[in-house]
Amino acid sequence: MSVNYLHTDNAPAAIGPYSQATIAGGFLFTAGQIPLDPVTMKVIDGDVVAQAERVLANLSAVLTQAGCGWSDVVRTTVFLHDMADFPRVNEVYAKALGDARPARSTVQVSALPRGVLIEIDAIAKVE
Repeated sequence: MSVNYLHTDNAPAAIGPYSQATIAGGFLFTAGQIPLDPVTMKVIDGDVVAQAERVLANLSAVLTQAGCGWSDVVRTTVFLHDMADFPRVNEVYAKALGDARPARSTVQVSALPRGVLIEIDAIAKVE
C-alpha cells in the first residue's frame, strides 16, 4: 500500500517534520490543525470561537484538496485547552459540518502548540 502526501496552500504549511495530510488505504488522515492563518502562519487573534472557525476552515481546505468534504469524514478528534469551551466549540463545529455526523472524541489537554486553545484532526474516506 502506498502513502501519498497531501499539501495545499489554503491551509497552514506543516511546522515540523510531518504532512498536512496523508492518503493511504482509501482514507485521508489529516494532521491536527491549529488556528494558524495559512498566509501569515501566525495564530489568529480571538477567543476559542474564532480559533475553532479558523481550525475548521483549515481542515476544510485540506479536505477539498483531497477531493472530499465533511460528508466523507468518518472521525474527528477535538483537543481543547479548557473543556468549559466545549459548548461554544460544539456550536461552531455543528455549523461547519452541516449534516455530517462523524464519530468524534473531545479531550482536554494541558497545552497545545503555540499556546492555542483548540486543535482538531480528521479521518475521511477518499475515492
